[in-house]
Amino acid sequence: MKKKLLLFCLLSGLITNHSWAQGAYTPTAENLAQRQKFQDMKFGLFIHWGIYSILGDGEWVMHNKKIPYDSYKRLAGFFNPQDFNAKEWVAFAKKAGMKYITITSRHHDGFSMFGTKMSPYNIVDATPYHKDPLMELAKECEKEGIELHFYYSLLDWGRPDYAFGSPIVDGKPVNGDWDSYIKFMKAQLTELITKYPGVKGIWFDGDWERTNVNWHYDEIYGLIHKLNPAIMVGNNHHVAPKDGEDFQMFEKDLPGNNTTGFAPEQTVSRLPLETCETINNSWGFNITDRSFKSSKQIIHYLVNAAGHNANFLLNIGPMPNGKIQPEFTDTLAIVGAWVKKNGESIYGTRGSDIPAQPWGTLTVKAKTIYVHITEPQGGEYIFIPQVKQKIAKAELLASGGAVKFKQQPEGVFIYTAGITADPVDTIIKLTVK
Repeated sequence: MKKKLLLFCLLSGLITNHSWAQGAYTPTAENLAQRQKFQDMKFGLFIHWGIYSILGDGEWVMHNKKIPYDSYKRLAGFFNPQDFNAKEWVAFAKKAGMKYITITSRHHDGFSMFGTKMSPYNIVDATPYHKDPLMELAKECEKEGIELHFYYSLLDWGRPDYAFGSPIVDGKPVNGDWDSYIKFMKAQLTELITKYPGVKGIWFDGDWERTNVNWHYDEIYGLIHKLNPAIMVGNNHHVAPKDGEDFQMFEKDLPGNNTTGFAPEQTVSRLPLETCETINNSWGFNITDRSFKSSKQIIHYLVNAAGHNANFLLNIGPMPNGKIQPEFTDTLAIVGAWVKKNGESIYGTRGSDIPAQPWGTLTVKAKTIYVHITEPQGGEYIFIPQVKQKIAKAELLASGGAVKFKQQPEGVFIYTAGITADPVDTIIKLTVK
């Protein structure tokens, strides 16, 4: 993930954005259908897992601790996640109410978490584990009806052809072999798309490290869509979507916000949207990070993401032995119970044209508007402005009990006096005539 060092460069104007010419991309019918399905799923599990997990200091530990690449690579010899169980991971995601999983196939350290033929620096060939966890996960996801997406890093701190830190001239690193690196990535992506069953998304990251290089997206995106037109391509570059991308992502922010400072110029497109956030403050396993988000915080993020017409991709960093921390499993079991009870107000919904209000947000499905009161303001009513449709009925989602309302030209008044508020989210279901 993007760090403050690179953010400083971006905001200081030391790195300039350069868009490279591409042909006009026309998504296929299969791709458009997949986009619709993606928007319906709403909740996904993000997983950052790699040899960096051994050090328990996040996925950027090699870079942040200035560990020489040749020394860092020795971690592969210690990586032996005997407790990894794909069935347990998928069951964990399903219990939490998640519909898809996005997992790191290769992060910025360059280590491949799958059995690639393109480099010996991978979990099958370089570790005592000698197995392919992503293949096991792909098969289990397919069996259980969970979609699988692969995170793939464009950035590589160690490969000589990438030449991390090299100046860029005419769209290429001076000290590297850019054509070789592009060829390597295309070959790995071909493996991920053709070997692993049920893959429906590629989640790119690292573009922001070299915004003035020619990433050959016309070739890379074109290859992906040729191999499988239904696969959705997204790129965490923090700018407007580029030609060939199928969804737009927002890192640690709701669409349209810029609380992190990562995306000062990122606008919200008409593509399917996704926001990602961590369950604590780390992406990869961090043994000292105890800043765990509560179930209420996670539910609110999910609700607000849906209100902004976006999916919520919640990240965990499994331990190096392959186990998921009990703090994560316990919290997400609570989230899952809430989603099971209130899922109709999340799954398959779209965001409302009416912006979020101080008291909460709205989600919409066909002729139903779901009013999510997550931040009660006190008083006897809430006001929803700009409601154009004629409201026929208002009721509590939890009980079906009638709720009083009054519709005026300027909006709808929902009378909350006498209603027992839910401590997490009081959901009122409005039926439109």
